[in-house]
Amino acid sequence: MNDSTISLPWLVIRQDDNGNRYRVGRYATRAEAQKIADSLDSRGHKQLYWVERIGQSQSQGQGQAQAQNGDGTLN
Repeated sequence: MNDSTISLPWLVIRQDDNGNRYRVGRYATRAEAQKIADSLDSRGHKQLYWVERIGQSQSQGQGQAQAQNGDGTLN
C-alpha cells in the first residue's frame, strides 16, 4: 500500500463558541478519531468536538457523536 491508496474517511470536527466549524484531522478508523475528539473535549474549553464520516452531513455527525459512548459504541 502506498500513500495514494490510504483511506482516511473519519473526520474530527471542532465547533467554537461562535458557531464556526473546523476540520481538526482525518483518521483511518472511527476509534482513532473518537480518541482524538475525546482527548480534545476533555480539556474543558467551550469548543465542541465530534466525529463524522466523510460524506455524512454535519447535523447527522453531531447527533451521532452525542449518542456515542466513549468507546465509539452507540448508546
